Amino acid sequence: MTGFLGNAYLWVKAFHIIFVIFWMAGLFLLPRYLVHHQEALGTPQAADWEKREALLRRTILVPSMGIVWLLGLALAANFGLFDGEPGLGWLHAKLLLVIALSGYNGWAVGYSKKLARGQGSLSPRRLRLLGEVPALAVVLIVVLVVVKPF
Repeated sequence: MTGFLGNAYLWVKAFHIIFVIFWMAGLFLLPRYLVHHQEALGTPQAADWEKREALLRRTILVPSMGIVWLLGLALAANFGLFDGEPGLGWLHAKLLLVIALSGYNGWAVGYSKKLARGQGSLSPRRLRLLGEVPALAVVLIVVLVVVKPF
């Protein structure tokens, strides 16, 4: 482990976890907003959902995801990920899941913008099911980070 963060390591780790919580809160909330927005298409309430989604994206999702990535990459570098340090298979798997979760974030934001144009194409049931993706990812990520199975 390179340990370049020194005494700042625990602070970086703490803020990484804090912003992960913020990001996950946004990812748990946005799909529920999408369900309500889609059900409100063609009504005056649709504009309210559009505003709520835009505010959520602007104040929680985008900033927290960026900070999570920035601090997470610093932590990964501190572990020696970029130096070829052995025994970090769990971290590679975690990064793969975070990349997938970032893609999900992009999809949800894109679908929100699609709804804003009045072009919803998914059923509310499917949207509710897709809303569970972040929960599954969080379970897998926490197990990888805590247990470090490989």
